[in-house]
Amino acid sequence: MSDVYLSWFTTDEHFPFFIQYGGHDEDTAFHKHVDFSELVIVLNGHASHIVNHEEAFIKKGNVFVINGDTPHAYKDPYDFKICNIMYKPEMLKSAGPDLKTLNGFQALFILEPFYRSINVYKSKLNLSIAGLEYVSALISEMVEEYEHKQHGYQTMLASKFMELVVYLSRQYDHQEKGIDSSLMHLANAISYIEDHYLEQITLEDIAEKSAISVRHLNRIFRAYYQTTPIAYLQRLRLERASTLLKQTNLSITEISYECGFNDSNYLTRLFKKTYGISPKTMRKKL
Repeated sequence: MSDVYLSWFTTDEHFPFFIQYGGHDEDTAFHKHVDFSELVIVLNGHASHIVNHEEAFIKKGNVFVINGDTPHAYKDPYDFKICNIMYKPEMLKSAGPDLKTLNGFQALFILEPFYRSINVYKSKLNLSIAGLEYVSALISEMVEEYEHKQHGYQTMLASKFMELVVYLSRQYDHQEKGIDSSLMHLANAISYIEDHYLEQITLEDIAEKSAISVRHLNRIFRAYYQTTPIAYLQRLRLERASTLLKQTNLSITEISYECGFNDSNYLTRLFKKTYGISPKTMRKKL
């Protein structure tokens, strides 16, 4: 198995991003991309995609994301043409809260690649003919920007990449009836939590909005995310509390209420357990 490092596709450490058209006439060896994620759009033909030594048939119009530490290979390609986009996962952090609450974004870019790395998971986005034409035109513009490298190309590529992410996320939402139901229930739950984590929401609220039972919600959270819905909710609140500590002069009590905690002592206990330091001590250090 080979590790594909940064130097394989770009030497620009300040803009670790790469896009190319690829065609495979023969089987490929297992490889991975270390700390880069790979967005793959199948533009023509078909092949078998091998992940964790399990095969899945992929064809024109399929779109999927592979995390950097997941080894994969292609087998039995036929007239097979793809577009590879290598990016650092940090690029997705620039996504606005409106995108993070989109089910398709959570499913395609967060949940699927994570679950695919630890288990067999054959779900993928399947673009319509019109959808593939739109995406093909967009990536053509991106390839041109990447190859010509005119002034401002990095900003332009980052912008077009996020446009592509939004479009694919929306397309995923439109096809969700054909997707693993547990994954879409989980995407619903995460979207709801991301949108309401600063409010007083309960496990029952999350389950109701996801159209499943509390028991099933906990089960699929552990299966896909290896955590619980409440732990996920608390993590978001703690991250927000940390930001408010750094950027505002609000008291610890005020921050606890701003972040959905009814008790500042509870916030302090969770904060210390998670970050190894109390909110008060963090503020003093800042």
